[in-house]
Amino acid sequence: MSIVRASVVVKGRVQGVYFRSETREQALALGVKGWVRNRPDRAVEAVFEGERESVEKLVEWCHQGPPLAEVTEVQVDWEELPADSGEFSDFRIKF
Repeated sequence: MSIVRASVVVKGRVQGVYFRSETREQALALGVKGWVRNRPDRAVEAVFEGERESVEKLVEWCHQGPPLAEVTEVQVDWEELPADSGEFSDFRIKF
């Protein structure tokens, strides 16, 4: 099983459109762990950790986001992890 971590920054109209809560719902449905939060620069930042296929699906979802979002850019940094080295036990919205 290949475990990966994706550090993601989503730019555009992504705050005030339920991006964080919808990201959490998507993550829970895919079995992805990590966190999501708003940044002061109006972007949304997240860390996704889990099986490669599930994390890739969540990153792909971020390119569109929830219905009211207008995503203009998604930056992703990938990292391979040893199978049992996951840092997170769940998926949280950080405030």
